[in-house]
Amino acid sequence: MEIGLIGLGKMGGNMAERIRRGGHTVVGFDRSPESARDVASLEELVGALTAPRTVWVMVPSGGPTHQTITALAEVLSEGDLVIDGGNSKYTDDAKHAELLAAKGISFVDAGVSGGVWGLKNGYALMVGGAPDDVARVQPIFDALKPEGEGGFVHAGSTVGAGHFAKMVHNGIEYGMMQAYAEGYELMAASPLLDNVAETFKSWQQGTVIRSWLLDLAVLALESDPDLSKLRGYAEDSGEGRWTVEAAIDNAVPMPVITAALFARFASRQDDSPAMKMVAALRNQFGGHAVEAAGAVSAAQAISPDAS
Repeated sequence: MEIGLIGLGKMGGNMAERIRRGGHTVVGFDRSPESARDVASLEELVGALTAPRTVWVMVPSGGPTHQTITALAEVLSEGDLVIDGGNSKYTDDAKHAELLAAKGISFVDAGVSGGVWGLKNGYALMVGGAPDDVARVQPIFDALKPEGEGGFVHAGSTVGAGHFAKMVHNGIEYGMMQAYAEGYELMAASPLLDNVAETFKSWQQGTVIRSWLLDLAVLALESDPDLSKLRGYAEDSGEGRWTVEAAIDNAVPMPVITAALFARFASRQDDSPAMKMVAALRNQFGGHAVEAAGAVSAAQAISPDAS
C-alpha cells in the first residue's frame, strides 16, 4: 500500500525506509528542505497519494502535532485516515479524533518504541483505534514491527489506548534505567570492585536482570568506562510525568517510577535549593558545619575528579 509520512527526523526517516523495505510506497514530507523529503508541502503530499489516503504524523508532541493534524483536516478528504505515531499525550488523541471525524477522516494513535535501532530491529507498536481502522493499515504496522509474533498490540478500540500504553512503557523504562544507574554508582563508589564495566557485561547472560537496556549500558561503558565524557544531566520527554499523573488520577501507587522521574529533576540542579535548606536547618538545630557557596567540598578536596 502507499502512505504519506510527515516528519523525517531520526525516527521518521528510519521508519520511512523500513516501510519501503517492506514493499510499500512512502511519500515523505518534512518542513526542512535539507531532509530527504519527496514533496515540499502538505498539499503536494495529499496530491501524491491515491484516495482513500493514509498519512502518518511523526512530529514532536504538543503544538507541532496539533498544528499538523489541524492542517491535515483542511486538505484531506472524507474516507482518509491519519495515524499519530509521535509521543503525544493520550488525552490529546480524543481531541484530534473529534477534529478529524468532523471531516469524515479516521484517526488511529500509535505508540512507537525502537529509537535509532528500529530500522534494523523493528519498532514495537502499541495502537489505539477502531478495529476497522487498525485493520486497514495493518500492512504498514506489519512492515514496521520486529519479525516474529510479538512487537505489535492493538491496545484498545478507544483512541488514546496506544499512546497510554506507550506512556506506561516509558514510565517503566524510567524505573529500569534508574535501577541500573544506581547500581552503577554504588559499584563505582565501592573500593571492592576493580572492573565495573566488566561486571555489567557479565550480567548479560544467565541473570534475571538481563535486558536490552542492560545491553545498551554495556555499550555505553565500553566506549566510556567511567562515563567521564558525560554530564549527569537527564531530561524527561514528558511520558514519565504523564504516567505519574495517571497514577494519581487512578489512585495507583507508583513509587519507583515517581522516584525515577524526580531523580531526573535533581540531575538538572547544580546546587539544590532544597539541600541548601537542609544544610541550613542542620546548622540551626545542631550546629552542624555548613559550606559557603562556591566552596570546595571535602569529597572534592580528597578527590578533585569527584565532580
